[in-house]
Amino acid sequence: MSRQNRPQRRIMGPQSALTDFLQSHNISAYQIRLDADARRRAAQNNQNDTSNQSNNETAVASPASTSDVSAGPAQSTRGRRAAETNSQEEARRTEKKAIQKIKASKKFQKRKRGLADSDDEDDLARAIFRERAAPLPGQMENCAICSKRFTVTPYTRSGPDGGLLCSPCGKDLDKDDPAAKKKAKKVAGGSGARRRQLQSSILDGTYSLGAKSLMTLCIETLAKNIDLAEDLGDLPTPVIDKIARKLSRYRLLNSRTLNLFLQPAAEEVYIYDGSKLTTDDFIRVFQTVPGLKKLKIRNGIHFKDEVMDYLLSRNIELEEFYLHGANLLSESKWKEFLHQKGGTLRSLRVYWTDKHFGDDVLSVLKSACPSLSRLKVSHNQQVTGVGITALAQLDSLRHLSLDLRNNIHSDIYVDLLSKIGANLETLSLTRVQEADNTVLDAIHMHCRSLKKLRITDSEEMTDAGFARLFTGWANPGLVFLDLQKCRQLDSAQPRENPDGIGLCSNGFRALMAHSGKTLRHLNVHGCRHIEAVAFEEVFGPEKVYDAMNKVEISFCEEVSDFIVGSVFRSCPNLRELIVFGCMKVRDVRVPRGKILVGVPNAKGMVLDGDYDD
Repeated sequence: MSRQNRPQRRIMGPQSALTDFLQSHNISAYQIRLDADARRRAAQNNQNDTSNQSNNETAVASPASTSDVSAGPAQSTRGRRAAETNSQEEARRTEKKAIQKIKASKKFQKRKRGLADSDDEDDLARAIFRERAAPLPGQMENCAICSKRFTVTPYTRSGPDGGLLCSPCGKDLDKDDPAAKKKAKKVAGGSGARRRQLQSSILDGTYSLGAKSLMTLCIETLAKNIDLAEDLGDLPTPVIDKIARKLSRYRLLNSRTLNLFLQPAAEEVYIYDGSKLTTDDFIRVFQTVPGLKKLKIRNGIHFKDEVMDYLLSRNIELEEFYLHGANLLSESKWKEFLHQKGGTLRSLRVYWTDKHFGDDVLSVLKSACPSLSRLKVSHNQQVTGVGITALAQLDSLRHLSLDLRNNIHSDIYVDLLSKIGANLETLSLTRVQEADNTVLDAIHMHCRSLKKLRITDSEEMTDAGFARLFTGWANPGLVFLDLQKCRQLDSAQPRENPDGIGLCSNGFRALMAHSGKTLRHLNVHGCRHIEAVAFEEVFGPEKVYDAMNKVEISFCEEVSDFIVGSVFRSCPNLRELIVFGCMKVRDVRVPRGKILVGVPNAKGMVLDGDYDD
């Protein structure tokens, strides 16, 4: 076989370290050789145009390049131009296809938002194409700004006009780029803040187990975007009330957002935080809602005489009036209001009026408000025993709540209960330090319809008096009972109570025997002389209190893990148990679906329990 017909054999030997390095970094040695050949051909063509020297002085070229040179200068130039044209055309077709593919991608659709015209979209697509065509990490590249040679990394940034930037130039560009300064904001406080927010909701009574309802989520979303709301439409009154509460919690109720709650056809307006409202805003309430029947205002700082004058000038007949914090409203305007508008008034609740709601105003109620069934006077410095005596003439009264700052003698309460106690359904006497057992005996003797009873901070009532109250009492079982801080306050010997002052073991047994089956809310906070034996007996294995929903036994020193477990067992429908200051409560297993608040350790509160009943 001749040498010309002999088949060629390609023998591969071991590769050098340089070849392995080039291959690992996607650098082609063949491409480098082609580029070198192209440079040689260009130099040779230039030399042929200036002289007719021989091509023997040129470097050794590949067989393909030798044939191109031997074909003559003209033919070589035409072939080179045709190859370059074909190469450029192929590159343009490849780029066009890639850009069309980029425009159809989701990434491009997100980044093109806000672009004015199609030219901007083309520029954005080309920029993305250049980013994708950028060298891979590990390759060498020249900086588009300073032309410095650097190694490409996954964090290398693209230049504004294309190309890649070295690390110093990229950092300098980031300082001037506002988009780079926008970083994701972390939640302040992390998980600790979420835990504190959760515990705050529990203490406020707004926490609910399980997932939030759709209505709750909608109300929270509306509260966060209240500036975008123009009208609440025809939402039901309970929903509007929840929205008002949420806005007040966030301190978002002002002159503008108040308009959302003022509907001309409404009969109820509830303002839970009027601290940002002006006198004109309160006047606007009566202008916009002519048929107003129920008005509730908290923190009504600017509810002044001018507002009351405007109310008196309108044909508005209030049935329920709740006013909190209006301590600039004079006593004379209160009297004028009761004389002119008290005929239809059924409920009057006045909070934090300091010295402008006194005995003279209470004396007017008998003649001015014949239909008044609910009266509450809270945190008032002006009312004395004279005003309380005047209340004994209100035969229509069904709900009475007093929280005064002047000490009232027990005989005045006894006289009051002897005259109107038979009709009372609610009796609340808060902070009555000097009230004694005669008041308890009067309640036992005259009250027959009570559902809610509150007596707090008594330092004179004894355990024997509480036992007499609940033993053989003709009143049906109570639904709500609050006897917090009825205890002895001898600072010298606080743990010793030889006289049995306050609610102690016998009184606690008597009240649970009388009302345990009907009670939903029980508060014996601070009654520290109730013994552990009494708790264990009341919440024994055979005792069941189905109606009980909330119990507070804070600062009852004998409460232990066993007693807390007994309470959960005896009250199957209990939702919340509060045990602040009970230092013997250390490690309690809480049933699932219950809330234990005030555990004196790192837990603080146990939510949703750890086992099923």
